[in-house]
Amino acid sequence: MSFRRSSKLESSLTNTRRSFFDRIGSLLARSDITEETWEQLEALLIQSDVGVDTTVDLVDALRERVSRDRMHRADELQGLLKTELRSVLETNGHHYLQAGRRPLSVVLVVGVNGSGKTTSIAKLARYHQLRGDKVLLAAADTFRAAAIDQLAVWADRLDVGLIAHQPGADPGAVLYDAINAAEARQADVVIADTAGRLHTKHNLMQELRKVHRVAGKRLPGAPHETILALDATTGQNGLAQARTFNEAVNVTGLFLAKLDGTAKGGIVFAVARELGLPILFVGTGEQADDIAEFDAAEFVEALFQ
Repeated sequence: MSFRRSSKLESSLTNTRRSFFDRIGSLLARSDITEETWEQLEALLIQSDVGVDTTVDLVDALRERVSRDRMHRADELQGLLKTELRSVLETNGHHYLQAGRRPLSVVLVVGVNGSGKTTSIAKLARYHQLRGDKVLLAAADTFRAAAIDQLAVWADRLDVGLIAHQPGADPGAVLYDAINAAEARQADVVIADTAGRLHTKHNLMQELRKVHRVAGKRLPGAPHETILALDATTGQNGLAQARTFNEAVNVTGLFLAKLDGTAKGGIVFAVARELGLPILFVGTGEQADDIAEFDAAEFVEALFQ
């Protein structure tokens, strides 16, 4: 089953497209490029949460190309804009679990509480199921009993195994036991939830580093992915979260959650440019099947459909 389904991605971007990118399309359908064209384009990109720095870079690149090629018509700009937007998203060529098949892959999912982390884990589990993988979930967010309960509900719904300890248990021990169980059951992938909030940010990051170390000691090379679940509706505030997590545990890619719930999907470009991290998946709805592998060209085209 392919997850690159344009209709689903286009549907999830409806709010963003109607709010801003339709207006950009209308702006670039006008006859001549004027200073007002540049000013309005810049304003619309910033309003869509592309970010000030990213917007300035985009507009500067477009101005240079227009001047060099002596373009005059605004409708020629749309193709150039799409090309520049794609280049922002094509960060470092990293693909999910790109090292290929291995006896067992360990995936850590990090993110603040309320970011859609648990639902994103369920979607990843479903993604693996439909690829024929045997999945085991690890409830390593032991600081919230509700987090364990929520993951248990999804494990039951998806009919996948779950390793969980009592609330307050050592998260590293949960992951250690999960890797043991996965090997015993000949599972293909362990997907581990992690804490999204402790008493201080320092404590949270220390705990995440510990879980990361435990994975590597128990299974050399693990975790094979550390994915940050980022709530698209938080806009620019999400950038600070992403920086903090990346500094703590070397995030390998992003799962952009709740993309269908925001009119400011331009945050995708700010995240990619300012963090240099690849977007691996996007959440396109509330069900477990509502996940799409991220493709820069497809994403940009969907914004302008």
